[in-house]
Amino acid sequence: MRLRTPLALLGAALLVIVGPPLLSTGDASETGTQIPGLRFMVPNTPGGGYDITARTAAKNAEDADLTHNIEVFNLPGAGGTVGLARLAGEHGNGRLAMSMGLGVVGAVHTNKSPKTLSDTTPIARLTEEQGIVVVSKSSPYKTIQDLLTAWKKDPGDLAVGGGSSPGGPDHLAPMLMAQAAGITPKTVNYIPYDGGGELLASILGNKVAFGVSGVGEYLDQIKSGELRLLAVTGPQRVPGLDAPTLREAGLDTEFTNWRGIVAPPGLSGAERDKLIGLIEALHDSEQWRQSLKKNGWSDAFLTGDKFGDFLKEQDKRVDSVLKELGL
Repeated sequence: MRLRTPLALLGAALLVIVGPPLLSTGDASETGTQIPGLRFMVPNTPGGGYDITARTAAKNAEDADLTHNIEVFNLPGAGGTVGLARLAGEHGNGRLAMSMGLGVVGAVHTNKSPKTLSDTTPIARLTEEQGIVVVSKSSPYKTIQDLLTAWKKDPGDLAVGGGSSPGGPDHLAPMLMAQAAGITPKTVNYIPYDGGGELLASILGNKVAFGVSGVGEYLDQIKSGELRLLAVTGPQRVPGLDAPTLREAGLDTEFTNWRGIVAPPGLSGAERDKLIGLIEALHDSEQWRQSLKKNGWSDAFLTGDKFGDFLKEQDKRVDSVLKELGL
């Protein structure tokens, strides 16, 4: 029987149907996409999903001649809420945007952030991404079944690391796994790291028994053999990767993450439309299409008010999930 709890609904909500892309010439002189002095803030450390997304978007936009000299900078802390507070304080700044995703939604709740995503201007949801369950190449766990057997015996003894605060995707995914495996989520020993870069070092150093992250963050390490991929968390296997889904492993659950872009509050209509127009042109570029394929990202494009409605829905769902988990 399929679960119909808020946990299952959260996973289902993140599996989105994307409409056809808007048409664009990709010519900055015609689309008016040039935004001199544009800066992308990354609210966690280098090497994580927000960082990769922002730097990829910036490079693709420049390579497609949509705009130039985009500055990408990191402002980590508190699961992304330090960056969120900075963004909310930049009232009316149409030359600043922040890479974000489900992790920031969760961090607002668990860190009791005074600033929330309602204090921002929604620009676009860009991607959806499967999660991965990985261990170091020296780990004793060769398969997902090996890991689950050990985890069920002593949940508190096996630390799981994630690159997001409690309430974020790297936390919610193993909690869903635990519940499906018959493990009480409260007994899970979850260790949060501020982004995928910090998490990677701990997995490679065997400071955690296993890690949960996004597929695009660790593709190079998986392909080089530094990390062993045990499972993917989405509804289907990832092309090119030899790993089962959680359902194939016997766990009745699935989970996907998403990422997007928000801007400061108080933008004029023209400033908001300018940012949305740039991201629409980026979305339609060949450079971005190639990046989606390279990073294993799914297109989940949604802009403006529709993205704002999605953020409100996600906020309610995360709150419901955290309450159900007793977290």
